[in-house]
Amino acid sequence: MSELRLRRRNRLRRKEVESLASELDLTMGTQTFQPTDAVETGEAGGNNVVIFKGKPVAIFMNEQPFLTVQGILNFGAVKRYVTVDMGAVKFLANGADVMAPGIVDADPEIKEGMGVWVRDQNNLRPLLVGIALMDGPVMKAAQGGKAVKTVHYVGDKLWNL
Repeated sequence: MSELRLRRRNRLRRKEVESLASELDLTMGTQTFQPTDAVETGEAGGNNVVIFKGKPVAIFMNEQPFLTVQGILNFGAVKRYVTVDMGAVKFLANGADVMAPGIVDADPEIKEGMGVWVRDQNNLRPLLVGIALMDGPVMKAAQGGKAVKTVHYVGDKLWNL
């Protein structure tokens, strides 16, 4: 497995940090950066990422910033979650997409195409972030099909950056 390299690092200005933080805070329902924090952007493996304290804490999906698993562990999140049963965890840990039958709960505000994060039922710990392939209520009720396309998961190259 080749190592992921961070390229094109760029420190954000105070106003850019404020703008990014307010967008992430609104999306995730959390409190992320202060305007005075040292926040950088960069490119890793074809993804634009946000670096804070040396860790990739956000990734751009469909041009929108979204917290990475590391970012959710750092800052927490209360919106855009999908909860899966424990039987799904071992597959998701290897980068599998999320299938609808494994979903036990989902934020009702999720719309198809939005960034979402997936957590396990018992510990509510983040497992991965991805793109919703169906609306939240549909995901919860669906008997089959892919519900979330995995973009980044615990243990992948971005996690190890």
